[in-house]
Amino acid sequence: MTSQDAARTLFHAVTGTSPAGIWSAPGRVNLIGEHTDYNEGFVLPFAIPQRTYAAAGPRADRRIRVTSTFTAEAVEVAIDDLDRLFPTASGAVPAVTEWAAYPLGVAWALLAHAPDAGALPGLDIALSSGVPVGAGLSSSAAIEGATASAINDLWSLGLDAVTLAQVGRRAENEAVGAPTGIMDQMASMLGQPDAALFLDCRSLVSRPVPLGFTDSGLELLVIDTRVMHAHSTGGYRERRESCERGAAILGVPALRDVQVDDLDRAAGLMDDVTFRRVRHIVTENQRVLDTVDALAARGPRAIGELLTASHASMRDDFEISAPELDVAVDAALSAGALGARMTGGGFGGSAIALIDHDRSEQVAESVCAAFAASGFDAPHLFTVAPSAGPRRDA
Repeated sequence: MTSQDAARTLFHAVTGTSPAGIWSAPGRVNLIGEHTDYNEGFVLPFAIPQRTYAAAGPRADRRIRVTSTFTAEAVEVAIDDLDRLFPTASGAVPAVTEWAAYPLGVAWALLAHAPDAGALPGLDIALSSGVPVGAGLSSSAAIEGATASAINDLWSLGLDAVTLAQVGRRAENEAVGAPTGIMDQMASMLGQPDAALFLDCRSLVSRPVPLGFTDSGLELLVIDTRVMHAHSTGGYRERRESCERGAAILGVPALRDVQVDDLDRAAGLMDDVTFRRVRHIVTENQRVLDTVDALAARGPRAIGELLTASHASMRDDFEISAPELDVAVDAALSAGALGARMTGGGFGGSAIALIDHDRSEQVAESVCAAFAASGFDAPHLFTVAPSAGPRRDA
């Protein structure tokens, strides 16, 4: 059964009726530009074929019920109680389980855009996802995008893709309590086939950047280590606080405003850990710009070293890698990958490797053998191609 069919089946099982529609949004792979988004810098992600589906329909009352195929739990709240449900911005814990905070947080954030909140109908929303959870492929943004697209239509809000991305980020930051930037939501909402999204996270100005993997005989292999991660836990928050501390020491609004030439001065102003966090962000921003330039001038075969340098920076300076991620990257490179790096927030999740199509089997075998030799559980390997953003599927 496909994820789309599973969402429809679950909706019917819960409500006894067919949904008004089924909406979906993709996960994403970040090609390069990690942790630069909340530093108002540059990123280069793309949407992937794996999607989350939301089967949804209106209710006669003013209640919202969310269900999903990954838990037997159904969570139901009144629309009028949403404001009391999410006090996370003041440091309190949300009053619902984390999975339900994503779709309900989106509904809460969308209330700010409703001209007459008192006239809104209730909703039933059933979720099913083909995006691996905890793999660094932004299953959360896919949930937010699918849910926001459904509610946007059913509540007749008429919001554009960028606004829906901002709604998703607010839900993740304030309803769920994960201190993420806006990269994931923008990548999911603005995805295009065969292109990455070059995004300025300060201005939200973006443009598609053709990748041309297939025409160059390349493919992007995802190596899901199966080591789960969560953005709402302490490591991610600590890295963000270090970046904010570094920006304050340097007297700039965000690390986006620091250049590579400024690093020598920065080294004398802060402790070693803070400096290394700063150095990752500053050099990663430059690597994103260099990657965009290399793609335009020489094509995707020219970006491998930049991907690998990004991983070294995340491993050594930002310290967000994991042994499984390092083994995945090293094994892929040893087997002939042009470049490889961990992708996503870190502390687990996935690595990506840019490989020749005819070396795909060799690289996969090398990675699996390296995992076995290290005593790690077998990874999940699959290839991805840049794909389209949200849509109404039925």
